[in-house]
Amino acid sequence: MKRLLAAFALFPVMSHAALEEVAPGLFVSKGTCNTYILRDGDAALVIDPGDASVLEQIGVRNVEQVLLTGHHRELLQGIQRLDRSITKVAAPKEEQELFETPTTFRKWHPRLGDKFSVHGSSYVRPPAQPVKVDRWLADGDVIEWHGRTIRCVSTPGHSPGGMSYVWEDKVFLGGVMHDGAKMTNWFDTEWDYGFAKGLDALMGSVDRLIALKPATAFSSQGPVIQNATEQLIEFKTKLADFRPDYIRGYPVEKLGKRGPHPATKPTKAHYIVQVSPHLYMFGPEMAGKNFAILIADSGHALLLDCGLFPKLVLERIISDMKEHLGLKQIDACWISHSHGDHFTLFPALQDHGVKFWTMDSIADKCENPRFYDYPAMIGAYNAGFENAKIDRVLKAGDVIEWEGYQLHIDWMPGQTEFGNALWLMLDGKKVVFTGDNLFGDPSDPAQNGHECVNARNSAIIEEGYLVAAKYLQKLQPDIIMGAHGVLMTEPKALIDRYHDWALRAISKYKALLPDADYEYGYDPYWVSAYPYRVDLTKEDTQVVQVTVRNFRDRPQKHRVVLKTPPGIVAEPQVLEGSVAAKSRESFPVTLKVQNRDQQPAGVQIVPFDITLDGRQHGELFDFILMTHP
Repeated sequence: MKRLLAAFALFPVMSHAALEEVAPGLFVSKGTCNTYILRDGDAALVIDPGDASVLEQIGVRNVEQVLLTGHHRELLQGIQRLDRSITKVAAPKEEQELFETPTTFRKWHPRLGDKFSVHGSSYVRPPAQPVKVDRWLADGDVIEWHGRTIRCVSTPGHSPGGMSYVWEDKVFLGGVMHDGAKMTNWFDTEWDYGFAKGLDALMGSVDRLIALKPATAFSSQGPVIQNATEQLIEFKTKLADFRPDYIRGYPVEKLGKRGPHPATKPTKAHYIVQVSPHLYMFGPEMAGKNFAILIADSGHALLLDCGLFPKLVLERIISDMKEHLGLKQIDACWISHSHGDHFTLFPALQDHGVKFWTMDSIADKCENPRFYDYPAMIGAYNAGFENAKIDRVLKAGDVIEWEGYQLHIDWMPGQTEFGNALWLMLDGKKVVFTGDNLFGDPSDPAQNGHECVNARNSAIIEEGYLVAAKYLQKLQPDIIMGAHGVLMTEPKALIDRYHDWALRAISKYKALLPDADYEYGYDPYWVSAYPYRVDLTKEDTQVVQVTVRNFRDRPQKHRVVLKTPPGIVAEPQVLEGSVAAKSRESFPVTLKVQNRDQQPAGVQIVPFDITLDGRQHGELFDFILMTHP
């Protein structure tokens, strides 16, 4: 209580609970982030101002210096409130472009190779508007302030160019670690498609901080970290233990270097091998491409995914199959999941009269991919078209009679929530087509088959890989036909390892993330907008559905403020209410353009400022809009 009273005496306009003294002369205010205030008389140095409301209360005229640990919006969303004639702002040089040109990292037409993205889905969280920075900081730089020396240490991992600040035996480490030797969240460290680039950067930064032997650490979220060096060492051990279960559960580097599968036979058709009398797939020359085909006795055929190779190759193999394999007509192409690499041959197949089938939860991702902020949507592949019309929309549990076969359609998530499986009895075997949910060699006990953990696929493991594993355990297939030409025979042991891995991965995420309902630190979509990209170039009004998700086993209260740019009005601007336990609810918001002539060209960012059950999370998520191309 004495510390709170001391803070109150220094800043008499504050409430008693607003500031806590965490070290002599160092105070913290908990809002959208932990805002640290180092004072000397009536002067202050601030690390991460958050929404800056506390700084207004203490009088921003006293804030001489602001240090930012990174670009994340919740760390600095109130920075425009500061009197910049007095307050100087310093930030990591490695993130300069994120401060100066933030809308560059929200793409209207995303592509696989977009900077700071996972196959087109951005993993950075820049401010909605550019931020003026007075000094760009590099590793090893020194800041002198009122007799105090603060050293800059580059600590990427939670953020691409994150910076920590060392003062005496204390370190301000931003989001590198949360108290309890935990991650601040998962989704900010997921920088690629299951290859651990962000995780490895984080582990390297933890090593750097361990070498400094800090006694105390101050994180951007959560309590003060006591015994900081011991916690950092524990954190490094946890991350090292977690890494093998995070990276892919099969030797991905060998996927394109496989020889012929012993269960297949060559055919006279270029690149095509036979799995069974009626089932064919690409051979090793086309490893990694998407093409499998079921040819009935009548010559009618069903394709199972088709993508990632040239149209000329497609024309050649169709001609060869007609000549050598009895093909007369491809009736349909079934799409296993929402990723565009499974139907890049869409226009070419349409020219052959092929219809496209997929499940209802996938269809809109094919037809309106820009409405979503997910990785690997069809537009990201630069395939010459931006969407694909689905001819037959299926539902989980459907059974299709086709050429004497019964085709069973089931929801099968895993790598992404938006996947389905197709299984049938074929040539005396139960064969299931599983898309990208698992790959590998069932005979290798070191492989557990999971394709890729990526939260931006909307892929919470309990709702994804674990569901897939239980589905396959119940189905008991004789053959699993994975996408990208992966054939898995005698898969029972692999399925069991896949199931055990899913349980283990869930346990490790729970141990690494601070919220009891760990999904809030895993899922980057628990407040989201549909459409994600709102086109106001031709219409003055658009309705957006804002969805709030509750992972808790009790009702959850929310307050979500839409931070629209000037000249754009949201009705309602504030969403307040509750969502029932373990559910999600959508709320319509009408966006209206005012003063169109004053609107800028290009993308504008609309953050959600989120408060959940009384905790202020700040501008964690967003959507984008455009009024002029």
